[in-house]
Amino acid sequence: MRVLLVEDDEMIGHSLREALSSQGWSVDWVKDGLLAQSAWADGDYACVLLDLGLPKRDGVEVLRWARGRGDSTPVLVLTARDGVDDRVNGLDLGADDYLLKPYEMRELLARMRAVIRRRDGSAHSVIGNTSVQLDLTTREVMVQGERSQLSAREFALLHALLERPGAILSREQLENRIYGWGEEVSSNAVDVLIHGMRRKLGPDAIRNVRGLGWRVTGGSVGASP
Repeated sequence: MRVLLVEDDEMIGHSLREALSSQGWSVDWVKDGLLAQSAWADGDYACVLLDLGLPKRDGVEVLRWARGRGDSTPVLVLTARDGVDDRVNGLDLGADDYLLKPYEMRELLARMRAVIRRRDGSAHSVIGNTSVQLDLTTREVMVQGERSQLSAREFALLHALLERPGAILSREQLENRIYGWGEEVSSNAVDVLIHGMRRKLGPDAIRNVRGLGWRVTGGSVGASP
């Protein structure tokens, strides 16, 4: 899945991008508030990691801009500002969570999963339908009780489809959820991914709607973490 990282500190930005990439995230990194707004407006992100002390436009102003335009992308604020007023102000403006620097990578990943689950309307770490369930913590897919491990891109694709069951997602929409800036995308990349996933999930788990895109079907199910 794609994440927008907004961080002006070179050392922190590099280490975060490497750590997230190693966990299968596609990371778009920008270093000031104006670039953050531009990237945010054009991208389709699972979540945004937002520093507050940014050049050109403060992170608080970026957050106010995003929520003012009706954007509901989950936002996790990462900052060294430890004052209660700063935290309250950020949360009141629409941040979904707040993490003080320095932080443990495991906690950051857990909080990212949590804000994405809440965006998806689920309190659980498993989403899906009556046929296929996706574990957001282990990145495994479950079909008829059998678990299979997914690659990072398979996980991103299936998550995009399962969070909107029944909706048709175009090739461009899926590519935007899977690939970050600078990644080369072949014309049949999505087709190849879906072909491989059908071998794991069954031929009818992901259905093609000719000329439009792909969708998953089936009723939603609740699952325990």
